[in-house]
Amino acid sequence: MAVSATARTKYEAVIGLEVHVQLLTKSKIFCSCSTHFGDPPNSNVCPVCLGLPGALPVLNREAVAMAMKAALALNCAINSRSRFARKNYFYPDLPKGYQISQYDEPLSQDGWIEIEVEGRKRRIGITRVHLEEDAGKSLHEGFPDSERKSYIDLNRSGVPLIEIVSEPDLRTPDEAYEYLTRLRTILLYLDVSNCNMEEGSLRCDANVSVRVAGAPAFGIKTEVKNLNSFRFLQKALAYEIERQIEMVESGESIQQETRLWDSREQRTYGMRSKEFAHDYRYFPEPDLLPLVITEEWKEEVRRSLPELPQSREERFATTHGLPRQDATLLTVTRTMAEFFEEVVKGGAEPKLAANWLLNEYSFLLEEAKVGFTDFPVASADFAKLLTLVGQKTISGTMAKEVLRDMIMTRKGPDQIVTEKGLQQINDTEKIAAVAREVIAANPKQVEQYRKGKTATLGWFVGQVMKATRGQANPQLVQDVLKKELD
Repeated sequence: MAVSATARTKYEAVIGLEVHVQLLTKSKIFCSCSTHFGDPPNSNVCPVCLGLPGALPVLNREAVAMAMKAALALNCAINSRSRFARKNYFYPDLPKGYQISQYDEPLSQDGWIEIEVEGRKRRIGITRVHLEEDAGKSLHEGFPDSERKSYIDLNRSGVPLIEIVSEPDLRTPDEAYEYLTRLRTILLYLDVSNCNMEEGSLRCDANVSVRVAGAPAFGIKTEVKNLNSFRFLQKALAYEIERQIEMVESGESIQQETRLWDSREQRTYGMRSKEFAHDYRYFPEPDLLPLVITEEWKEEVRRSLPELPQSREERFATTHGLPRQDATLLTVTRTMAEFFEEVVKGGAEPKLAANWLLNEYSFLLEEAKVGFTDFPVASADFAKLLTLVGQKTISGTMAKEVLRDMIMTRKGPDQIVTEKGLQQINDTEKIAAVAREVIAANPKQVEQYRKGKTATLGWFVGQVMKATRGQANPQLVQDVLKKELD
């Protein structure tokens, strides 16, 4: 596709996201079957999951509580009364022939998320957050199509979902990426989902249309499915926006349809004409009473909410004086944010702690192929290590070596420093003695220095550090050498 720069500025995209999130309950939404991922196919099923005649659903209270947590964190209003409905459609992995969802009476509505792209903050509306059950999973294998076989795994059927529907407030692929990133971070903070896209715990569909910039009416939208990564979301939206602009510019009509993203060909293609709500023949679920949320229950859930990432990011920037980028990175996960705070409470200087956590520690964990959540280093030990650096007991170079050993051995920094004899040398006389030996052994370099080649000083510093096995205080080494050489 080749769309001119003029055409790109002439039009704007209108994007809304529908995000399906599996909740971290141990049992399914309407029965007691396990939700554990990866079990043998069709092993976590019962008459309710299988849609057998006479099987009746019973609502999982924990799923409702998790959905309420998500809704409250997204600034939604919780409805005191909501209702489940049957969404009727045929698909091989939907054994009942309908999905129990919520339609005109959702759990919650009218929320928002604040995003920031290129220094510009925007509030993105959330239409609703509602509960529903997941469908099963179809597995396909074989090529060509004449030899293809399909299998059905119903372990996922009945796993509790929340669907988070945004307002059509997003305008660019970058905004959609940031929105989904913010949303995922909040859900992980709440511990209501693992948001693992590879396992299907978080799935995203995008509705996108284009219109002349500033026009009040929306264009004809398409829905793009099969977006199983954040990058695919960006790429699919960019492609679809370009495709639609090109069609409008050439006088073609956009068809309202569902399209799939092909990551190999880097394009979308038509799947089916887009359904309207009435195509699903929604009607109230006769086997479930309306869901009533009391004010007491709502307040109980509200009190259980943790400090959310944007609030914590703001506090890190203001209270600890961190650069905004560092504050943002430290609050990407609740685990990292809480670890940082424990390290600071242990006596570490905040900026030093942030720098080591985001750089040296992250690098060494990757090097050791150890995850942050494996907690190879206790927060108290990490704080102690940084205190040793701050007190100049050990140098930064030594500290990195000590930290590597802490990750591999789970020993404390004091023990490693003692065992390896890594205490930093801060005795000026000891350093001067070594410096004089180095100077005496290298008269040629001394002459170069005294003729004005001051860069030679760095070479001398390196020689002294080498002679002291890196234990000498580098700043003291430089000061002593200058004095001796001059």
